[in-house]
Amino acid sequence: MWQAYFTPVTIQQALALLAEHRDAARIIAGGTDLMLEMERGVRRPRVLIDITRIPDLDCIRLDGQNRLHLGPLVTHNQVVASELCRQHALPLAIACWMVGSPQIRNRGTVAGNLITASPANDTITPLWALDGQVTLQSMRRIRSLPLSEFFQGARKTVLQDDEMLVDISFRAMSPEQRGTFMKLGLRMAQAIAVVNVAVVVTFAQEATNAEKGGLVCDARITLGSVGPTIIRAYKAEQALIGRALTDEVIYQAGEQAAAEAQPIDDIRGSAAYRRRMVAVYTRRALEQIRAGHERDALPSRPVMLWGKTDGHFPIWSSLPAAYPADGPLVHSADGEQAIETEVNGKMYRVKGGYDKSLLRFLREELRLIGTKEGCAEGECGACTVLLDGIAVMSCLVPAPRAHGSRIVTIEGLGDANALHPVQQAFSETGAVQCGYCTPGFIMSGAALLAEKAKPTREDIRHAFTGNLCRCTGYYSIIHAIERAAELSR
Repeated sequence: MWQAYFTPVTIQQALALLAEHRDAARIIAGGTDLMLEMERGVRRPRVLIDITRIPDLDCIRLDGQNRLHLGPLVTHNQVVASELCRQHALPLAIACWMVGSPQIRNRGTVAGNLITASPANDTITPLWALDGQVTLQSMRRIRSLPLSEFFQGARKTVLQDDEMLVDISFRAMSPEQRGTFMKLGLRMAQAIAVVNVAVVVTFAQEATNAEKGGLVCDARITLGSVGPTIIRAYKAEQALIGRALTDEVIYQAGEQAAAEAQPIDDIRGSAAYRRRMVAVYTRRALEQIRAGHERDALPSRPVMLWGKTDGHFPIWSSLPAAYPADGPLVHSADGEQAIETEVNGKMYRVKGGYDKSLLRFLREELRLIGTKEGCAEGECGACTVLLDGIAVMSCLVPAPRAHGSRIVTIEGLGDANALHPVQQAFSETGAVQCGYCTPGFIMSGAALLAEKAKPTREDIRHAFTGNLCRCTGYYSIIHAIERAAELSR
């Protein structure tokens, strides 16, 4: 799919590569959007620049001006797990929780969500409500822009082809503020928003409890998937300022937000339906804030499928020989660098396959065919593997990302003497029907049990939001994980 794959180890190396290759190159981090675009032929970059080996780009920090900063490698699940984000940016944390599935959230970055620039992307709406801005860097300059200037329309930004997004920042919410995020999709998970709404309300300092009739002194209402970019509902905000959140005030704000939306008809919904849902979801968000229930949307201990890790991919996890000496690694047809990786405890050194997905690399180069290709779009989960202990969709990971990493597939989950408890439980409970989806379910289940020894049924459901089965109705699969937890204990 690409001709050359560079792995820089500093930002300056990445910027130099961008300056050299310009519009022929794309930066790849999580790759959950870009890999799909390349699979569909929407983008055809000749050069990929993988920034995931650059240290300290997955940090979340609070500065002295009370602004939160996200590095360009911060994933959606890292935001969900961050106490800083949960306390000071709850609308963003809720939005990240609603993105895709655990495997997608483990690789997909907030920065990538912004750069893709779809008005339906979930994280843009809350960041807009929190006065978000981005910092862009090239060999020529560094510039910071508010999101209102960064986005130019549907899937259009001001990012130049030699620039890299190096920071996202936004206002940390104060004790006087409450906020939430709501999304309407066509299914419970893995859904693109028909409508999404972010609301941040500031109450007068002497009356911070909305349930006690606190007056609103400021409000931010932002709407996604109802215009070419995010819409800020200024008139709806004005309908709240100086007033308490009574039923009448909330109703008026919802109707005004609907009037400010600019939806279109498409496959997910008509313009009229979207406009009506803007009113409904704006009202629901305000009612949730008034009742103080906004934190109910985010589990206290969410399922991540991180296994025993902390959710941060190591810079290099194995094979000292794989470390770059002085410059960026280059995997290409005319280069000498092989992909050196550990898969199921065995070391491999492969010269080919650099231009494939990790899924196809495993199946075609290593002949490990247990990992299945069901959709090649990150929708079905049949290709789930563990990358450095974290569950990912291998169809959305470029093969060279395996260089210097440890991977576990379904073939390596058990050992020569015994099946893994999840494999044993699938056999005992009859959770296997046609079997095509089974490797992905087992890998997700194994990651869940490594993370939570006693998962609840709700935990199991969350763990499997990225895995689809066309045969069983899921009941036996859920029972298998409950049985596997017993076997593990």
